[in-house]
Amino acid sequence: MRKELTNKQWDRIKSFFPDRTGQKGRPPKSHRMMINAILWILRTGAPWRDLSPKYGSWKSVYTRFSRWSKSGLWEEIFIHISKKSNSEYNMIDSTVIKVHQHASGARGGHFFSSDR
Repeated sequence: MRKELTNKQWDRIKSFFPDRTGQKGRPPKSHRMMINAILWILRTGAPWRDLSPKYGSWKSVYTRFSRWSKSGLWEEIFIHISKKSNSEYNMIDSTVIKVHQHASGARGGHFFSSDR
C-alpha cells in the first residue's frame, strides 16, 4: 500500500528484528505490519488508541514499539540506514519552521494594551 514499507525498504531492515519462530503461544503479528502501524501513528500524529483497525490492537503495536525502544533497536536501525543514505536531496520546508509569536502579524506596540 501507499505510504507503507516497500519490499526494498523492508529488506534493508528486516534482519534487525528478532526471529519469533519456535515460540509458544499465539503467533505474533508480523514485524513488518507492526512497523507499518508505527509509521501510521508517526505520520498522522494520532494517539495510539486511534490506530487504524487494519493494523490490529493499538496496545499490541504500542507494546512492541516500547520494547524495541527500550532495547535500542530503533537506534541501531537509524544508524544502519544513515550510513547508506544519500543526503543530497534533504530539504527543510515551512511545515517544520515555527514563527515566533511576535512575528505572527499582530500590530506592535499598543495593540494588546488595556487602553483600547
